[in-house]
Amino acid sequence: MSAQGFPFSAVVGHDDLRLALVLNAVHDGVGGVLVRGEKGTAKSTAVRALASLLPAVEVATGCRFGCDPAAPDPACPDGPHPGGGTARPARLVELPVGATEDRLVGSLDLERALSAGERAYQPGLLAEAHRGVLYVDEVNLLHDHLVDLLLDAAAMGRVHVERDGVSVSHASRFLLVGTMNPEEGELRPQLLDRFGLTVEVKAAREVGTRVEVVRRRMAFEADPAAFGAAWAAADAAVAAQVVDARARLGSVRLSDRELARIAFVCARFDVDGMRADLVIARTATAHAAWRGAAAVAEEDVRVAARLALPHRRRRDPFDEPGIDEKDLDEALRDAEDYLGPEDPKDPEDPDDPDDDPDGGGEPDPTPDDAHTGDAGATQEGSAEHRATEHRATEQRAAEDPASGNSTGAGASGTSDAPNEPPGAPEPDGTTGETEGGAQAVERPAAMGAGTAIPLGERARLDRAQTRRFTIPGVGEGTPGRRSRARVDTGRIVRPTDGAPRRAADLHLLATIAAAAPFQVERGRSGPGLRLHRADLRGAVREGREGNLVLFVVDASGSMAARKRMQTVSGAILALLRDAYQRRDKVGLVTFRSAGAELVLPPTTSVPTAQVRLAAMRTGGRTPLADGLLLARRTLAGERVRDPRRRPLVVLVTDGRATVAARPGGDPVADACRAAGLLAADGAHTVVVDCESGFVRLGLAGRVAAAAGAPVITMDELTVADLTAAASA
Repeated sequence: MSAQGFPFSAVVGHDDLRLALVLNAVHDGVGGVLVRGEKGTAKSTAVRALASLLPAVEVATGCRFGCDPAAPDPACPDGPHPGGGTARPARLVELPVGATEDRLVGSLDLERALSAGERAYQPGLLAEAHRGVLYVDEVNLLHDHLVDLLLDAAAMGRVHVERDGVSVSHASRFLLVGTMNPEEGELRPQLLDRFGLTVEVKAAREVGTRVEVVRRRMAFEADPAAFGAAWAAADAAVAAQVVDARARLGSVRLSDRELARIAFVCARFDVDGMRADLVIARTATAHAAWRGAAAVAEEDVRVAARLALPHRRRRDPFDEPGIDEKDLDEALRDAEDYLGPEDPKDPEDPDDPDDDPDGGGEPDPTPDDAHTGDAGATQEGSAEHRATEHRATEQRAAEDPASGNSTGAGASGTSDAPNEPPGAPEPDGTTGETEGGAQAVERPAAMGAGTAIPLGERARLDRAQTRRFTIPGVGEGTPGRRSRARVDTGRIVRPTDGAPRRAADLHLLATIAAAAPFQVERGRSGPGLRLHRADLRGAVREGREGNLVLFVVDASGSMAARKRMQTVSGAILALLRDAYQRRDKVGLVTFRSAGAELVLPPTTSVPTAQVRLAAMRTGGRTPLADGLLLARRTLAGERVRDPRRRPLVVLVTDGRATVAARPGGDPVADACRAAGLLAADGAHTVVVDCESGFVRLGLAGRVAAAAGAPVITMDELTVADLTAAASA
């Protein structure tokens, strides 16, 4: 135990977090852990403490890629290995938020390439993390293309580098651990699915637990060596249990019955794809090995499902992650009813004289998807086969309108057929019917709350794909998917006049063109180009950036008509969804009664914006100028904190200002002045005109003209069309 590291066993509480980490240490096919939680909850402390528990690894002599001398990678760039090796501790490699693609996967050694003409490859962090732990703190703030590279390497166990004239492939198997604070933004659902397990951590609310946390931390800071020695025995016991579980893993049996239980639970929770089934099977096997069992049991499946399913239930960026323990228990009870009584003669018991040697056998314990997925597939009468048939039957019933029993419909949610599981719940966990018979869900209490929206209408909103609306010009902001920007990745648009900052930015043609006129005077007489540092030229790359989208919403009485506010609410939700997909930062300003309020300071957590929108109050007079002035102050503060991110203001109002910004002023004129100040500050604005009725004053158009903004009217647009037009 290192004197500088906090002991793993001394972490107070967080049992699920510690269990998820050790299960990944036992079985490298589980797929890593995503730790979600508020700040100051020992997420990083627990992860860093894990590395000291991992067994030492034997590394081939002279191999920069950490090959095992007993089974070296045949494609290792440093191979073939002469034999022999040295032992070293398992590494904990940390990937910083500001890391580049070069640092992650490696790059061409530019100096050796230009001076000696060698294509020398410099390994990256993925090579260093091989056979160790790769820790990504604040993984939700990591650039998307880096997350893609990271998760691809974790899934395949290899890194393929094709860049800068270098073609390299090397092994990279590691325990991937990511931590994130959901308040700072969410990962995309497809990236969430690539993490094997997820754990939600929160600070304890019990006084005694909090006291113990502070006591242990202060004791560690006062004397790290003594504190570590006090917990050394406990950590050594956990480390020994990890080694023992790894040795036992290959002999743990995963029966067809437990495979069918896993399939039933995944079908019940309506998760997409087959990755959840595979992860639960591997995690359950690791848990059985961890507790010293010879075969996977229901308790192992329950633990695995509780850790593997929460983040896979999200169908929409606004869905809350998590799983209800009661729902899981009910699903397992229904699975037991579906499977029926267990045969007292275990067909996989090697001591059973009636066992058919050709009909069963141990499933392959390797993490290969095909092996795990094929276990028991040839047994026509197996429980897994019945589960597969049932899922197909449910799908046909859901798609057959004549059956009158679509998925999720019905009061009881169960089938009359024996041994049939209940229907899967709706993706948002709610069901119901309107008076007319159409299913409906309840919209959150936002701007005209309490009204039921038909599922068909909600599905149409969910499917609405907005066209990208952009800020003019070329920015230099955080990489995203909205406006044009100069970024580290993207297409090359032109060379620079000076040397590049990194090898990946070298503009080869421009460099050769700069050096060509001086070859004679530099004494070149044969092949090869004579280069000087002054010849080097960089490449300017252009891609897309994420912007700050600040919603300024009129919540006054003139906007409170139920039908109109339903439409406006749906439009804002669709625009929020678009901001989520574009990786934007969002903020929310509302104005009503006597002033304006910053309901949501700018954040990358778009789901948080949706929650704040749902809690927004309406009614009162219309201080439009105050709303615009508060938006201006908000943008000014954000410009200091994040100067490279350009702002986009979406003003949703009917323009009927009734409160002036100064005593005795004209409310509409003051609003136009405030809009002009926004334009003078360089903020690009889109005005959504919500005015309706026979008499229209066109006041929103006056405000838009002052801001130099396009106007989108509500009368000519539906909710889905509104987002597309506002994006144009």
